[in-house]
Amino acid sequence: MGSEFHASYLDVPPGGGGLKSWIFSTDHKRIAILYLISILAFFFVGAAIGILMRLELIAPGKTLFEPSTYNALFTLHGVIMIFLFVIPGMPAILGNFFLPIMIGAKDVAFPRLNLLSWWIYMAGALLAVASLFTGGGPPDTGWTFYVPYSLRTGTNVTLAVFAAFVLGFSSILTGLNFITTVHRLRAPGMTFFRMPLFVWAHYATAWIQILATPILAITLVLVMAERLFGIGLFDPAKGGDPLLFQHLFWIYSHPAVYIMILPPMGYISEIIPTFAKKRIYGYKAIALSSLAIAFVGYLVWGHHMFTSGMSDTSRWIFSLLTFLVAIPSGVKVFNWVATLYKGSIELEPPLVYVLAFIFLFSIGGLTGLMQGALATDIHLHDTYFVVGHFHYIIFGGAVFAFMAALLYWFPKMTGRMYSKRAVWVALAHQFVGFNMLYFSMLILGMMGMPRRYYDYLPRFQTLHVVATVGSWILVAGLVVLAAALLRALRRGERAPANPWGGVSLEWTIPSPPPEENFSLPPEVGEPYDFSKGPAR
Repeated sequence: MGSEFHASYLDVPPGGGGLKSWIFSTDHKRIAILYLISILAFFFVGAAIGILMRLELIAPGKTLFEPSTYNALFTLHGVIMIFLFVIPGMPAILGNFFLPIMIGAKDVAFPRLNLLSWWIYMAGALLAVASLFTGGGPPDTGWTFYVPYSLRTGTNVTLAVFAAFVLGFSSILTGLNFITTVHRLRAPGMTFFRMPLFVWAHYATAWIQILATPILAITLVLVMAERLFGIGLFDPAKGGDPLLFQHLFWIYSHPAVYIMILPPMGYISEIIPTFAKKRIYGYKAIALSSLAIAFVGYLVWGHHMFTSGMSDTSRWIFSLLTFLVAIPSGVKVFNWVATLYKGSIELEPPLVYVLAFIFLFSIGGLTGLMQGALATDIHLHDTYFVVGHFHYIIFGGAVFAFMAALLYWFPKMTGRMYSKRAVWVALAHQFVGFNMLYFSMLILGMMGMPRRYYDYLPRFQTLHVVATVGSWILVAGLVVLAAALLRALRRGERAPANPWGGVSLEWTIPSPPPEENFSLPPEVGEPYDFSKGPAR
Protein backbone atom coordinates (compact mmCIF):
# COMPACT_ATOMS: atom_id res chain seq x y z
CA MET A 1 0.00 0.00 0.00
CA GLY A 2 2.87 2.38 0.82
CA SER A 3 4.18 2.50 -2.77
CA GLU A 4 0.90 4.02 -4.00
CA PHE A 5 1.58 7.27 -2.19
CA HIS A 6 4.04 9.98 -3.06
CA ALA A 7 3.16 13.30 -1.34
CA SER A 8 3.34 13.42 2.46
CA TYR A 9 1.55 15.95 4.63
CA LEU A 10 4.93 17.65 5.19
CA ASP A 11 5.44 18.40 1.50
CA VAL A 12 4.82 21.86 0.05
CA PRO A 13 1.14 22.08 -1.02
CA PRO A 14 0.20 23.14 -4.58
CA GLY A 15 -0.69 26.67 -3.44
CA GLY A 16 2.78 27.24 -1.99
CA GLY A 17 4.48 26.62 1.35
CA GLY A 18 5.44 28.89 4.22
CA LEU A 19 3.71 29.70 7.49
CA LYS A 20 0.40 30.52 5.77
CA SER A 21 0.11 27.00 4.37
CA TRP A 22 0.32 25.69 7.94
CA ILE A 23 -1.87 28.07 9.96
CA PHE A 24 -4.67 27.82 7.38
CA SER A 25 -4.33 24.08 6.75
CA THR A 26 -7.28 21.82 7.52
CA ASP A 27 -5.15 18.63 7.41
CA HIS A 28 -5.54 17.02 10.84
CA LYS A 29 -1.85 16.04 10.83
CA ARG A 30 -0.62 19.60 10.23
CA ILE A 31 -2.98 20.91 12.90
CA ALA A 32 -1.56 18.31 15.30
CA ILE A 33 1.97 19.57 14.55
CA LEU A 34 0.84 23.17 15.17
CA TYR A 35 -0.51 22.05 18.54
CA LEU A 36 2.71 20.13 19.23
CA ILE A 37 4.96 23.14 18.64
CA SER A 38 2.82 25.64 20.56
CA ILE A 39 2.00 23.35 23.50
CA LEU A 40 5.58 22.13 24.00
CA ALA A 41 6.78 25.74 23.93
CA PHE A 42 4.47 26.52 26.84
CA PHE A 43 5.56 23.31 28.59
CA PHE A 44 9.19 24.40 28.65
CA VAL A 45 8.20 27.87 29.86
CA GLY A 46 6.20 26.26 32.67
CA ALA A 47 9.14 23.97 33.52
CA ALA A 48 11.49 26.99 33.67
CA ILE A 49 9.12 28.71 36.10
CA GLY A 50 9.08 25.52 38.20
CA ILE A 51 12.89 25.64 38.37
CA LEU A 52 12.73 29.24 39.60
CA MET A 53 10.26 28.23 42.32
CA ARG A 54 12.54 25.41 43.44
CA LEU A 55 15.51 27.79 43.57
CA GLU A 56 13.52 30.08 45.85
CA LEU A 57 12.69 27.14 48.12
CA ILE A 58 16.24 25.79 48.39
CA ALA A 59 16.64 27.61 51.73
CA PRO A 60 14.34 29.24 54.31
CA GLY A 61 13.74 32.96 53.95
CA LYS A 62 14.19 35.05 50.84
CA THR A 63 16.50 33.53 48.19
CA LEU A 64 15.54 35.23 44.91
CA PHE A 65 12.05 36.73 45.07
CA GLU A 66 9.62 38.62 47.22
CA PRO A 67 6.56 36.66 48.43
CA SER A 68 4.27 38.42 45.93
CA THR A 69 6.55 37.41 43.05
CA TYR A 70 6.60 33.81 44.28
CA ASN A 71 2.78 33.77 44.41
CA ALA A 72 2.67 35.04 40.82
CA LEU A 73 5.17 32.37 39.73
CA PHE A 74 3.30 29.40 41.19
CA THR A 75 0.03 30.75 39.74
CA LEU A 76 1.66 31.11 36.33
CA HIS A 77 3.24 27.65 36.57
CA GLY A 78 -0.13 26.07 37.35
CA VAL A 79 -2.09 27.98 34.70
CA ILE A 80 0.46 27.13 31.97
CA MET A 81 0.85 23.48 32.88
CA ILE A 82 -2.88 22.80 33.42
CA PHE A 83 -4.70 25.01 30.92
CA LEU A 84 -2.03 25.39 28.22
CA PHE A 85 -0.23 22.04 28.33
CA VAL A 86 -1.71 18.97 29.92
CA ILE A 87 -5.50 19.44 29.39
CA PRO A 88 -5.33 20.42 25.69
CA GLY A 89 -2.08 18.66 24.87
CA MET A 90 -2.89 14.96 24.95
CA PRO A 91 -6.01 14.93 22.75
CA ALA A 92 -4.97 17.84 20.51
CA ILE A 93 -1.55 16.50 19.51
CA LEU A 94 -1.52 12.71 19.21
CA GLY A 95 -5.30 12.37 19.19
CA ASN A 96 -5.59 14.79 16.30
CA PHE A 97 -2.78 13.11 14.39
CA PHE A 98 -3.64 9.44 14.81
CA LEU A 99 -7.31 9.01 15.70
CA PRO A 100 -8.55 9.44 12.09
CA ILE A 101 -5.77 7.19 10.75
CA MET A 102 -6.48 4.45 13.30
CA ILE A 103 -10.13 4.19 12.27
CA GLY A 104 -9.31 4.35 8.55
CA ALA A 105 -10.56 7.92 7.94
CA LYS A 106 -9.02 10.56 5.68
CA ASP A 107 -9.51 13.38 8.22
CA VAL A 108 -11.65 14.37 11.19
CA ALA A 109 -15.36 14.98 10.68
CA PHE A 110 -15.05 18.79 10.76
CA PRO A 111 -11.63 19.86 9.44
CA ARG A 112 -12.35 23.61 9.57
CA LEU A 113 -13.67 23.32 13.12
CA ASN A 114 -10.45 21.49 13.96
CA LEU A 115 -8.40 24.41 12.67
CA LEU A 116 -10.65 26.84 14.55
CA SER A 117 -9.95 24.94 17.77
CA TRP A 118 -6.21 25.64 17.33
CA TRP A 119 -6.85 29.32 16.61
CA ILE A 120 -9.00 29.54 19.76
CA TYR A 121 -6.24 27.81 21.73
CA MET A 122 -3.71 30.38 20.53
CA ALA A 123 -6.10 33.26 21.30
CA GLY A 124 -6.56 31.96 24.85
CA ALA A 125 -2.81 31.49 25.23
CA LEU A 126 -2.13 35.07 24.09
CA LEU A 127 -4.72 36.37 26.57
CA ALA A 128 -3.01 34.39 29.35
CA VAL A 129 0.34 35.95 28.39
CA ALA A 130 -1.28 39.42 28.23
CA SER A 131 -2.54 39.00 31.80
CA LEU A 132 1.08 39.09 32.97
CA PHE A 133 1.77 42.56 31.62
CA THR A 134 -1.52 44.46 31.97
CA GLY A 135 -3.72 45.62 34.81
CA GLY A 136 -2.41 45.15 38.33
CA GLY A 137 0.27 42.63 37.41
CA PRO A 138 0.31 38.82 37.11
CA PRO A 139 -2.46 36.92 38.94
CA ASP A 140 -1.40 35.54 42.33
CA THR A 141 -4.30 33.29 43.28
CA GLY A 142 -2.99 29.86 42.23
CA TRP A 143 -4.42 28.06 39.17
CA THR A 144 -7.64 27.25 41.06
CA PHE A 145 -8.65 30.97 41.40
CA TYR A 146 -10.14 30.26 44.83
CA VAL A 147 -12.58 32.84 46.17
CA PRO A 148 -12.83 35.16 48.03
CA TYR A 149 -9.17 36.06 47.42
CA SER A 150 -9.51 35.94 43.62
CA LEU A 151 -12.40 38.44 43.91
CA ARG A 152 -10.50 40.89 46.09
CA THR A 153 -6.89 40.82 44.86
CA GLY A 154 -5.77 43.80 42.79
CA THR A 155 -3.82 41.64 40.33
CA ASN A 156 -5.09 40.92 36.81
CA VAL A 157 -7.21 37.89 37.64
CA THR A 158 -10.05 38.90 35.30
CA LEU A 159 -7.98 38.56 32.12
CA ALA A 160 -6.40 35.28 33.30
CA VAL A 161 -9.87 33.86 34.05
CA PHE A 162 -11.11 35.03 30.65
CA ALA A 163 -8.13 33.29 29.02
CA ALA A 164 -9.09 30.01 30.71
CA PHE A 165 -12.69 30.59 29.57
CA VAL A 166 -11.57 30.96 25.94
CA LEU A 167 -9.31 27.90 26.13
CA GLY A 168 -12.30 25.82 27.20
CA PHE A 169 -13.95 26.35 23.82
CA SER A 170 -10.94 24.83 22.08
CA SER A 171 -11.33 21.74 24.27
CA ILE A 172 -15.08 21.48 23.55
CA LEU A 173 -14.59 21.74 19.77
CA THR A 174 -11.92 19.03 19.83
CA GLY A 175 -14.23 16.74 21.80
CA LEU A 176 -17.13 17.33 19.40
CA ASN A 177 -14.89 16.55 16.45
CA PHE A 178 -13.58 13.30 17.95
CA ILE A 179 -17.01 11.94 18.91
CA THR A 180 -18.46 12.68 15.48
CA THR A 181 -15.39 11.25 13.74
CA VAL A 182 -15.59 7.99 15.72
CA HIS A 183 -19.31 7.60 15.07
CA ARG A 184 -19.41 8.59 11.41
CA LEU A 185 -16.04 8.03 9.72
CA ARG A 186 -14.93 4.52 10.72
CA ALA A 187 -13.72 2.43 7.78
CA PRO A 188 -15.86 -0.50 6.60
CA GLY A 189 -15.44 -3.34 9.08
CA MET A 190 -14.20 -1.04 11.87
CA THR A 191 -16.81 -1.87 14.51
CA PHE A 192 -16.57 -0.32 17.97
CA PHE A 193 -14.91 -3.41 19.39
CA ARG A 194 -12.37 -3.46 16.60
CA MET A 195 -11.19 0.06 17.34
CA PRO A 196 -7.73 0.45 18.88
CA LEU A 197 -7.75 1.27 22.60
CA PHE A 198 -6.10 4.59 21.70
CA VAL A 199 -9.39 5.53 20.01
CA TRP A 200 -11.49 4.30 22.95
CA ALA A 201 -9.44 6.47 25.34
CA HIS A 202 -9.90 9.60 23.22
CA TYR A 203 -13.59 8.81 22.72
CA ALA A 204 -14.17 8.67 26.49
CA THR A 205 -12.10 11.83 26.95
CA ALA A 206 -14.14 13.67 24.32
CA TRP A 207 -17.34 13.09 26.30
CA ILE A 208 -15.69 14.64 29.37
CA GLN A 209 -14.53 17.60 27.29
CA ILE A 210 -18.06 18.24 26.02
CA LEU A 211 -20.01 17.66 29.24
CA ALA A 212 -17.68 19.00 31.94
CA THR A 213 -15.98 22.00 30.32
CA PRO A 214 -19.17 24.16 30.11
CA ILE A 215 -19.45 23.95 33.92
CA LEU A 216 -16.02 25.55 34.25
CA ALA A 217 -16.98 28.16 31.65
CA ILE A 218 -20.06 29.16 33.66
CA THR A 219 -18.02 29.32 36.87
CA LEU A 220 -15.36 31.56 35.31
CA VAL A 221 -18.02 33.87 33.84
CA LEU A 222 -19.51 34.23 37.35
CA VAL A 223 -16.07 35.11 38.78
CA MET A 224 -15.59 37.77 36.09
CA ALA A 225 -19.09 39.13 36.70
CA GLU A 226 -18.44 39.40 40.43
CA ARG A 227 -15.09 41.13 39.93
CA LEU A 228 -16.48 43.57 37.34
CA PHE A 229 -19.96 44.27 38.71
CA GLY A 230 -19.73 43.39 42.41
CA ILE A 231 -22.48 40.74 42.28
CA GLY A 232 -22.54 38.77 45.55
CA LEU A 233 -22.26 35.23 44.24
CA PHE A 234 -19.18 33.87 45.97
CA ASP A 235 -17.92 36.65 48.28
CA PRO A 236 -19.28 36.05 51.82
CA ALA A 237 -18.98 39.80 52.58
CA LYS A 238 -21.67 40.39 49.94
CA GLY A 239 -23.88 37.46 50.89
CA GLY A 240 -22.17 34.99 48.56
CA ASP A 241 -21.03 31.42 49.23
CA PRO A 242 -17.34 30.57 48.65
CA LEU A 243 -18.13 26.85 48.95
CA LEU A 244 -20.39 27.17 45.90
CA PHE A 245 -17.34 28.18 43.87
CA GLN A 246 -15.40 25.13 45.09
CA HIS A 247 -18.25 22.81 44.14
CA LEU A 248 -18.59 24.32 40.67
CA PHE A 249 -14.83 24.41 40.09
CA TRP A 250 -14.15 20.81 41.11
CA ILE A 251 -17.21 19.42 39.29
CA TYR A 252 -15.17 20.30 36.18
CA SER A 253 -11.63 20.07 37.47
CA HIS A 254 -11.75 16.53 38.76
CA PRO A 255 -13.06 15.15 35.43
CA ALA A 256 -10.32 17.33 33.89
CA VAL A 257 -7.79 15.06 35.59
CA TYR A 258 -9.17 12.28 33.41
CA ILE A 259 -8.91 14.50 30.32
CA MET A 260 -5.23 14.57 31.26
CA ILE A 261 -4.75 10.86 31.99
CA LEU A 262 -7.19 8.88 29.81
CA PRO A 263 -5.43 9.58 26.47
CA PRO A 264 -2.04 8.55 27.95
CA MET A 265 -3.68 5.31 29.11
CA GLY A 266 -4.65 4.78 25.49
CA TYR A 267 -1.03 5.30 24.41
CA ILE A 268 0.14 2.68 26.90
CA SER A 269 -2.45 0.23 25.56
CA GLU A 270 -0.97 0.62 22.06
CA ILE A 271 2.72 0.46 22.97
CA ILE A 272 2.69 -2.60 25.26
CA PRO A 273 1.18 -5.10 22.75
CA THR A 274 3.58 -3.94 20.02
CA PHE A 275 6.68 -4.60 22.11
CA ALA A 276 5.29 -7.73 23.79
CA LYS A 277 4.23 -9.07 20.36
CA LYS A 278 0.97 -10.46 21.70
CA ARG A 279 -2.71 -9.58 21.83
CA ILE A 280 -3.55 -7.21 24.68
CA TYR A 281 -5.05 -8.96 27.69
CA GLY A 282 -8.70 -8.03 28.37
CA TYR A 283 -9.37 -5.75 25.39
CA LYS A 284 -13.05 -5.15 26.23
CA ALA A 285 -12.29 -4.62 29.92
CA ILE A 286 -9.76 -1.89 29.07
CA ALA A 287 -12.12 -0.28 26.55
CA LEU A 288 -15.08 -0.22 28.93
CA SER A 289 -12.91 0.87 31.86
CA SER A 290 -12.17 4.09 29.94
CA LEU A 291 -15.90 4.81 29.81
CA ALA A 292 -16.24 3.83 33.48
CA ILE A 293 -13.49 6.27 34.49
CA ALA A 294 -15.18 9.01 32.47
CA PHE A 295 -18.55 8.31 34.15
CA VAL A 296 -17.51 7.81 37.77
CA GLY A 297 -15.03 10.70 37.49
CA TYR A 298 -17.98 13.11 37.48
CA LEU A 299 -19.08 11.93 40.92
CA VAL A 300 -15.96 12.35 43.07
CA TRP A 301 -15.32 16.10 43.08
CA GLY A 302 -16.17 16.38 46.79
CA HIS A 303 -12.94 14.66 47.88
CA HIS A 304 -11.17 17.97 47.19
CA MET A 305 -13.36 19.52 49.91
CA PHE A 306 -13.19 17.14 52.86
CA THR A 307 -11.83 19.94 55.06
CA SER A 308 -13.88 22.75 53.49
CA GLY A 309 -17.12 22.01 55.30
CA MET A 310 -19.68 19.37 54.33
CA SER A 311 -21.87 16.86 56.12
CA ASP A 312 -20.48 13.57 57.41
CA THR A 313 -22.81 11.72 55.02
CA SER A 314 -21.38 13.62 52.05
CA ARG A 315 -17.85 12.87 53.23
CA TRP A 316 -18.24 9.09 53.39
CA ILE A 317 -20.14 8.95 50.08
CA PHE A 318 -17.42 10.93 48.29
CA SER A 319 -14.77 8.80 50.00
CA LEU A 320 -16.47 5.60 48.78
CA LEU A 321 -16.77 6.94 45.24
CA THR A 322 -13.08 7.91 45.30
CA PHE A 323 -12.15 4.31 46.04
CA LEU A 324 -14.54 3.06 43.35
CA VAL A 325 -13.01 5.25 40.62
CA ALA A 326 -9.67 3.59 41.30
CA ILE A 327 -11.04 0.19 40.22
CA PRO A 328 -11.11 0.79 36.43
CA SER A 329 -7.62 2.31 36.63
CA GLY A 330 -6.48 -0.81 38.48
CA VAL A 331 -8.07 -2.95 35.74
CA LYS A 332 -5.91 -1.19 33.17
CA VAL A 333 -2.67 -1.60 35.14
CA PHE A 334 -3.41 -5.29 35.78
CA ASN A 335 -4.17 -5.92 32.10
CA TRP A 336 -1.03 -4.09 30.93
CA VAL A 337 1.17 -6.19 33.21
CA ALA A 338 -0.70 -9.36 32.18
CA THR A 339 -0.03 -8.49 28.52
CA LEU A 340 3.71 -8.27 29.23
CA TYR A 341 3.66 -11.67 30.99
CA LYS A 342 5.33 -14.29 28.75
CA GLY A 343 5.48 -11.82 25.87
CA SER A 344 8.34 -11.64 23.35
CA ILE A 345 9.47 -8.37 24.92
CA GLU A 346 11.69 -5.93 23.05
CA LEU A 347 13.09 -3.28 25.40
CA GLU A 348 12.92 -0.36 23.01
CA PRO A 349 12.81 3.24 24.38
CA PRO A 350 9.00 3.64 24.15
CA LEU A 351 8.42 0.48 26.21
CA VAL A 352 10.93 1.47 28.92
CA TYR A 353 9.16 4.84 29.24
CA VAL A 354 5.92 2.85 29.60
CA LEU A 355 7.42 0.78 32.43
CA ALA A 356 8.50 4.02 34.14
CA PHE A 357 4.93 5.29 33.68
CA ILE A 358 3.39 2.20 35.31
CA PHE A 359 5.72 2.52 38.32
CA LEU A 360 5.17 6.26 38.80
CA PHE A 361 1.44 6.19 38.06
CA SER A 362 0.96 3.38 40.58
CA ILE A 363 2.60 5.51 43.28
CA GLY A 364 0.36 8.41 42.26
CA GLY A 365 -2.76 6.26 42.40
CA LEU A 366 -1.97 4.72 45.78
CA THR A 367 -1.15 8.10 47.33
CA GLY A 368 -4.48 9.32 45.95
CA LEU A 369 -6.32 6.57 47.81
CA MET A 370 -4.55 7.66 50.98
CA GLN A 371 -6.18 11.06 50.54
CA GLY A 372 -9.53 9.45 49.74
CA ALA A 373 -9.52 7.99 53.26
CA LEU A 374 -11.18 10.63 55.46
CA ALA A 375 -8.99 10.43 58.55
CA THR A 376 -5.75 10.46 56.53
CA ASP A 377 -6.92 13.37 54.38
CA ILE A 378 -7.48 15.59 57.41
CA HIS A 379 -3.75 15.33 58.15
CA LEU A 380 -2.52 15.51 54.55
CA HIS A 381 -4.89 18.08 53.07
CA ASP A 382 -3.13 21.21 51.75
CA THR A 383 0.32 19.81 52.48
CA TYR A 384 3.16 19.04 50.09
CA PHE A 385 1.87 15.45 50.02
CA VAL A 386 -0.93 16.65 47.72
CA VAL A 387 1.62 18.37 45.46
CA GLY A 388 3.70 15.19 45.27
CA HIS A 389 0.64 13.00 44.58
CA PHE A 390 -0.66 15.32 41.87
CA HIS A 391 2.69 15.40 40.07
CA TYR A 392 3.06 11.60 40.28
CA ILE A 393 -0.28 11.34 38.47
CA ILE A 394 0.12 14.17 35.95
CA PHE A 395 3.88 14.31 35.35
CA GLY A 396 4.82 10.74 36.27
CA GLY A 397 1.66 9.48 34.57
CA ALA A 398 0.48 11.71 31.74
CA VAL A 399 3.79 13.31 30.76
CA PHE A 400 5.90 10.12 30.90
CA ALA A 401 3.22 8.36 28.83
CA PHE A 402 3.22 11.30 26.40
CA MET A 403 7.00 11.02 26.01
CA ALA A 404 6.64 7.24 25.46
CA ALA A 405 4.01 7.91 22.79
CA LEU A 406 6.10 10.62 21.15
CA LEU A 407 9.04 8.21 20.90
CA TYR A 408 6.74 5.45 19.60
CA TRP A 409 5.09 7.51 16.87
CA PHE A 410 7.94 9.94 16.12
CA PRO A 411 9.19 7.83 13.17
CA LYS A 412 5.67 7.74 11.74
CA MET A 413 5.08 11.47 12.21
CA THR A 414 8.42 12.65 10.82
CA GLY A 415 9.84 9.79 8.76
CA ARG A 416 13.03 9.92 10.88
CA MET A 417 14.63 7.72 13.54
CA TYR A 418 16.25 9.13 16.68
CA SER A 419 19.36 8.15 18.66
CA LYS A 420 18.35 5.48 21.19
CA ARG A 421 21.50 6.11 23.22
CA ALA A 422 20.50 9.75 23.81
CA VAL A 423 17.02 8.62 24.86
CA TRP A 424 18.45 6.19 27.45
CA VAL A 425 20.50 9.05 28.92
CA ALA A 426 17.42 11.29 28.99
CA LEU A 427 15.25 8.64 30.68
CA ALA A 428 17.83 7.92 33.38
CA HIS A 429 18.01 11.61 34.28
CA GLN A 430 14.24 12.03 34.17
CA PHE A 431 13.48 9.00 36.33
CA VAL A 432 16.08 9.78 39.02
CA GLY A 433 15.36 13.52 39.03
CA PHE A 434 11.60 13.02 39.12
CA ASN A 435 11.67 10.76 42.18
CA MET A 436 14.15 12.99 44.01
CA LEU A 437 11.87 15.96 43.39
CA TYR A 438 8.43 14.57 44.10
CA PHE A 439 9.04 11.74 46.57
CA SER A 440 10.69 14.37 48.77
CA MET A 441 7.41 16.27 48.60
CA LEU A 442 5.44 13.22 49.78
CA ILE A 443 7.72 12.99 52.84
CA LEU A 444 7.55 16.75 53.44
CA GLY A 445 3.76 16.56 53.40
CA MET A 446 3.70 13.76 55.98
CA MET A 447 6.01 15.91 58.12
CA GLY A 448 3.45 18.73 57.97
CA MET A 449 4.94 21.10 55.37
CA PRO A 450 2.04 23.16 53.94
CA ARG A 451 1.85 23.69 50.20
CA ARG A 452 1.85 27.08 48.40
CA TYR A 453 4.10 28.56 51.10
CA TYR A 454 6.93 30.95 50.28
CA ASP A 455 8.88 30.16 53.46
CA TYR A 456 9.26 27.19 55.81
CA LEU A 457 10.80 26.02 59.08
CA PRO A 458 14.50 25.01 59.07
CA ARG A 459 13.65 21.35 59.79
CA PHE A 460 12.23 21.03 56.25
CA GLN A 461 15.32 22.35 54.46
CA THR A 462 17.18 19.07 53.79
CA LEU A 463 14.33 17.61 51.77
CA HIS A 464 13.81 20.92 49.96
CA VAL A 465 17.46 20.79 48.87
CA VAL A 466 17.00 17.21 47.65
CA ALA A 467 13.88 18.26 45.73
CA THR A 468 15.61 21.25 44.15
CA VAL A 469 18.62 19.20 43.03
CA GLY A 470 16.18 16.62 41.66
CA SER A 471 14.49 19.35 39.60
CA TRP A 472 17.83 20.16 37.94
CA ILE A 473 18.42 16.50 37.05
CA LEU A 474 14.85 16.14 35.73
CA VAL A 475 15.10 19.22 33.50
CA ALA A 476 18.49 18.05 32.22
CA GLY A 477 16.77 14.85 31.07
CA LEU A 478 14.00 16.83 29.36
CA VAL A 479 16.57 18.97 27.54
CA VAL A 480 18.54 15.90 26.39
CA LEU A 481 15.34 14.29 25.04
CA ALA A 482 14.29 17.48 23.24
CA ALA A 483 17.78 17.82 21.73
CA ALA A 484 17.76 14.18 20.56
CA LEU A 485 14.42 14.60 18.80
CA LEU A 486 15.40 17.93 17.22
CA ARG A 487 18.64 16.39 15.97
CA ALA A 488 16.68 13.45 14.56
CA LEU A 489 14.48 15.85 12.60
CA ARG A 490 17.53 17.21 10.79
CA ARG A 491 19.94 14.28 10.63
CA GLY A 492 18.05 11.16 11.65
CA GLU A 493 18.02 8.05 9.52
CA ARG A 494 15.02 7.52 7.27
CA ALA A 495 12.32 5.59 9.13
CA PRO A 496 10.64 2.57 7.52
CA ALA A 497 6.84 2.45 7.40
CA ASN A 498 6.70 0.06 10.38
CA PRO A 499 9.88 0.26 12.50
CA TRP A 500 8.38 -1.41 15.60
CA GLY A 501 6.32 -4.18 13.97
CA GLY A 502 2.94 -2.73 14.94
CA VAL A 503 -0.37 -4.05 13.61
CA SER A 504 -2.72 -1.03 13.74
CA LEU A 505 -3.64 0.92 10.62
CA GLU A 506 -1.14 3.78 10.98
CA TRP A 507 1.67 1.27 10.33
CA THR A 508 0.20 0.30 6.95
CA ILE A 509 0.91 3.73 5.39
CA PRO A 510 4.24 5.44 4.63
CA SER A 511 6.29 7.47 7.10
CA PRO A 512 5.50 10.36 7.19
CA PRO A 513 1.84 9.80 6.27
CA PRO A 514 0.42 11.00 2.94
CA GLU A 515 -1.99 13.94 2.80
CA GLU A 516 -5.28 12.02 2.91
CA ASN A 517 -3.91 8.97 4.75
CA PHE A 518 -5.37 6.22 2.54
CA SER A 519 -5.89 6.03 -1.24
CA LEU A 520 -8.09 2.95 -0.85
CA PRO A 521 -10.27 1.88 2.11
CA PRO A 522 -7.98 -0.09 4.46
CA GLU A 523 -8.52 -3.71 5.39
CA VAL A 524 -9.76 -3.97 8.96
CA GLY A 525 -9.14 -7.08 11.05
CA GLU A 526 -9.27 -8.02 14.71
CA PRO A 527 -7.36 -5.57 16.92
CA TYR A 528 -3.89 -6.51 18.20
CA ASP A 529 -3.68 -9.68 16.10
CA PHE A 530 0.04 -10.45 15.83
CA SER A 531 -0.50 -13.94 14.43
CA LYS A 532 -0.23 -12.61 10.86
CA GLY A 533 2.93 -10.61 11.54
CA PRO A 534 3.47 -6.83 11.36
CA ALA A 535 1.11 -4.56 9.42
CA ARG A 536 2.07 -3.99 5.77
